[in-house]
Amino acid sequence: MQVLERSQALAIAPLWRLGFRPFFLGGALFALLAMAAWVSALNGWLVLQPLGGWLAWHRHEMPFGFGLAIIAGFLLTAVQTWTGQPSLSGRPLMALFGLWLAGRLAWFLPVPLAALAALELAFALALLLAFARLILRARQWHNAPLVLVLALLGACQALNLYGLQLADDSLQRRGVLAALWLVAALMAIIGGRVIPFFTARGLGLASQAPARPWLMWSLLGGSLAIAATFAAGLGQVPSPWLAPLFLAVAVLHGLRLWQWRARGIWRVPLLWSLHLAYAWLAIAALGMGAWHLGWLAQPSLASHALAVGAMGGLILAMLARVSLGHTGRPLQPPPAMSWAFVLLQLAALSRVALGAFAVSGLWLAALCWCLAFGLFLRHYAAMFWTARVDGHPG
Repeated sequence: MQVLERSQALAIAPLWRLGFRPFFLGGALFALLAMAAWVSALNGWLVLQPLGGWLAWHRHEMPFGFGLAIIAGFLLTAVQTWTGQPSLSGRPLMALFGLWLAGRLAWFLPVPLAALAALELAFALALLLAFARLILRARQWHNAPLVLVLALLGACQALNLYGLQLADDSLQRRGVLAALWLVAALMAIIGGRVIPFFTARGLGLASQAPARPWLMWSLLGGSLAIAATFAAGLGQVPSPWLAPLFLAVAVLHGLRLWQWRARGIWRVPLLWSLHLAYAWLAIAALGMGAWHLGWLAQPSLASHALAVGAMGGLILAMLARVSLGHTGRPLQPPPAMSWAFVLLQLAALSRVALGAFAVSGLWLAALCWCLAFGLFLRHYAAMFWTARVDGHPG
């Protein structure tokens, strides 16, 4: 039985047929505009002032504006495949996307902070319910960790917004840093499923790297423990006793990458982009371990390795591949996407390696980030509002 009657599905405007369409498009466009706005604000070129100031906005929007949009698009699309049950489409999907968009705009409107918080948390809750109901109805308990992480992301957002209400910088940072490591947990779960599969398929291998459940559970537990330390306020000053946790997570990510290695990866942009992005998870954890041991001066370098290199890199690589597959196209990205992947890596390197040269490093990182997502939008945007090329629903 088809998930949704073909005639019903094809009657829906293409943009609203599956979650990846509006959220990948909106998330990628927001990634470009938000970064351009951030560097413009730092240079005093914008007269607009978001609620709480630009730093509070920048912190919040990386995981909860940009990150959560892409997570929504991926999970709302994948859950239909996993469960065989119809996910959001049509008007319910429009409403959810409208809620996300309202949250982005509300930061710049003369609304009470309580109204902003209500919009933001309503989106997080609606996404959680839309995803969890299908997982629970299908009794797919192996996907329960995804439901847990989504719920915890909402809690971290509430912590961040509560800090904004109190003008408490520490609470805001605790919520955001905990959220970034929850996103790292999602990347560990999803990456562990799709990267070896994509690698085997992309190289025409007879089989993919064997699953190592203990690795996935160890990384999930480690990432959740890191998120908990940040949420509790334990990770804001160097603490040598926390270093082993970060170093263990770095080693586990490194073991995974070693397990996934295969000849030919570097000839396939859709593969090396995924592997390089995943490597930033190990780099970020290693950097935090070094900071706790007193070997790294700025913990923000490790946080940006996670946010830009791992999260940004994995998102761009996944968008480039998943969007082709879900629109019925061959898994051959436009040649320009190789440059987009390189630019995203340069953005991460610039933000981390040139951290000592704050202005030049930030400018170069922002430029590379905007160009990377600009190239993606230039070549992919139309795919999201046009029907699948093979005529199938979705």
